[in-house]
Amino acid sequence: MTLLANATLVLPGEVLRGALHLKDGRIAAIEQGSHVPAGAEDCEGDLLMPGLIELHTDNLERHLQPRPKVDWPHQAAILAHDAELAGVGITTVFDALRVGSVITDNKTGYSEYARAVATGILDLRREGALRVSHFLHLRAEVCSETLVEEMAKFGPEDRIGIVSLMDHTPGQRQFRDIAKLRDYVMGKRGLSEADFQAHVANQQAMRARFGDLHEKIAVSEASRYGAALASHDDTTAEQVAVSKAHGVSFAEFPTTVEAAKACRAEGVQVMMGAPNVIRGGSHSGNVSAEELAGLDLLDILSSDYVPSSLLSAALHLGDLWGDMARGIATVTRAPAEATGLHDRGRLEIGTRADLLRVRRIGRHGGLRGVWVQGRRVG
Repeated sequence: MTLLANATLVLPGEVLRGALHLKDGRIAAIEQGSHVPAGAEDCEGDLLMPGLIELHTDNLERHLQPRPKVDWPHQAAILAHDAELAGVGITTVFDALRVGSVITDNKTGYSEYARAVATGILDLRREGALRVSHFLHLRAEVCSETLVEEMAKFGPEDRIGIVSLMDHTPGQRQFRDIAKLRDYVMGKRGLSEADFQAHVANQQAMRARFGDLHEKIAVSEASRYGAALASHDDTTAEQVAVSKAHGVSFAEFPTTVEAAKACRAEGVQVMMGAPNVIRGGSHSGNVSAEELAGLDLLDILSSDYVPSSLLSAALHLGDLWGDMARGIATVTRAPAEATGLHDRGRLEIGTRADLLRVRRIGRHGGLRGVWVQGRRVG
């Protein structure tokens, strides 16, 4: 048995000084007080909270392709990604993999990769080579040509926890402002102006040809997998209504206050990016996560493209709301509930001993310990 004592416990709905007893990978007991028994680890008043749960991260793709046109060996990339997540306190991750490729416009970089990478993740998991708990998140790009064929390669055995409906058609959602899209695509892909204009025309034509069918197929496949369904970049109340009709349970990164309010009215949870919180705004010029937090329209945080942002952003929300338990819930209990993971995300007797010991450093947090099922991994 492991005993972590003299900690500031972040419990559901409250924060208090106490100790946790860990046994067989679970929380066996919770005690109040600052006493440190012999053999216990003295947490010196540090925060002790559930491990972070990440629903949407692009981090693995960064390891798979560290430079444009540089493809890194999958096994090495997955192991490096896993170690990085453990190092920033993420103990459960839904690895986001794009499904839906473009084969007639080779300048997009949208080639198929998801099935091979997913197999690599699942193989390493079976071998016990990974430090944290991995599930899959299929980002179903409806503005593509091969979505149906790619999604058919997955099944209920693949630990797919989330399917998100992605629509990156130029001129709507995240990139309603074509100028913002130009900066992003030309900077990332090195396209000329003529190439960019051709890209826009091609994407819009694909959406017109395949979009409705691909949305229908993605919704059906999510049900076949047993996965939670998410929308992405909803901008208007009308788009939220369509998402709700599809059976969406949470909305990733709504781009406007209008969309976030519509989500609240429809009972759809709102997820925003932790980098948006840290930076004080969206890099795409969309609504500020802190603004939504102030309007009580924010439920879940995702690290998106910066894994280390998740903990700091949750601490910041705790400070903003004057309720640390509520802030930490956006990265623990709320994402667990959104994906049906009822065995984690809370410090309660019987739940998984996925834990973080955190010391506050200004508005950020310094990790002093990371446990997954009671085993120290960082």
